[in-house]
Amino acid sequence: MLLPSQRALFEIPDDVIWLNCAYMSPQLRAVRAAGEEALGRKSQPWRIRPDDFFIGSEEVRGLFAQLIHGDAEGVALVPSVSYGMAVAASNLRVREGQRLLVLDEEFPSNLYCWRELARRTGATVFTVPRPPDGDWTRALLGQMDERCALVAVPHCHWMDGTWVDLVKVGARAREVGAALAVDATQSLGALPLSVEAVQPDYLVAAGYKWLMGPYSQGYLYMAPRHREGQPLELNWITRRGSEDFTRLIDYRDEFQPGARRFDMGERSNFLQLPMAAAALRQLLAWGPESTQETLRELTRRAARGAEALGLEVAPEAHRAGHLLGLRRRGGYPPDVTARLAARQIYVSVRGDNLRVSPHLYNTAAEVDRLLEALGSVSSSSAAVGR
Repeated sequence: MLLPSQRALFEIPDDVIWLNCAYMSPQLRAVRAAGEEALGRKSQPWRIRPDDFFIGSEEVRGLFAQLIHGDAEGVALVPSVSYGMAVAASNLRVREGQRLLVLDEEFPSNLYCWRELARRTGATVFTVPRPPDGDWTRALLGQMDERCALVAVPHCHWMDGTWVDLVKVGARAREVGAALAVDATQSLGALPLSVEAVQPDYLVAAGYKWLMGPYSQGYLYMAPRHREGQPLELNWITRRGSEDFTRLIDYRDEFQPGARRFDMGERSNFLQLPMAAAALRQLLAWGPESTQETLRELTRRAARGAEALGLEVAPEAHRAGHLLGLRRRGGYPPDVTARLAARQIYVSVRGDNLRVSPHLYNTAAEVDRLLEALGSVSSSSAAVGR
């Protein structure tokens, strides 16, 4: 189902074209209101009860679980992707000589921890080369065998939106005995994902892009078999009985149930959690399926127009519908984003790709304005080069 424009729910001026959700989402009005109300409460700490240290985090945990078709017992609250991947790396069993698979040009938060794990264990980080046709699924399956200890992938590539079929990759990982770690930062909320179908060992997502929440609020889901592992932090609130503030010095070795032992310290953020909850409620109301279908219409329009300008895009069968890379051979002029910003059009450049990432506040007319501006930028750049 295509969704109507949701621009009224955001504070975006009429003359601003924000096609840059992959960089950072605008804040929904409801999210801002939740933050302002929370700020008022924090200014009056007598309004914050001991129960509030638990209620907000449990609400957010449950909402995130709904979004991924998982159980709340498997959700931990973390500050970042690097934190969540570090939890995974510290709990995986890897042997010398095994391979850790990552994609070419992967985002650093899903790479550095695996390099360190390889250094500690004698394993090897193997980079799957970028496929010319954009079919990451085929490229990954061709490299997955009994040598693999880990497959660490996104749902779609952060630079151009090329897509990974996580269900197929997850099934193959289980066949060869490899763990699957997913960075869903550039997809979750705009692209449907079910942990029931994918069965990842670990799934991590930062919350300030497609999840439309505050910065430094992220999420970690882990499969049941990993929930008894070792957390990065040993904080008080993750221990059994921590709800009773009068008995905190009755020190306990037992943890709270499920993945709560992996929660970050000070997870009961009285400003961020109400904002995150408001964002997740809105995403669930829209539905990732309808959001994806609606955004695909916009990126399809952008792809057609870009190809007419001589730019390259991945085949539609191999790309997500909410994030599109417009590739220019030889790259773009270093000032291209500044020149577009001067026209109040905001995108990002990643590698040789101009990354277009719309959301429900964008329109077909705004995509057309981007294409018109790109035509002018391209022709002036070519003139300078002659």
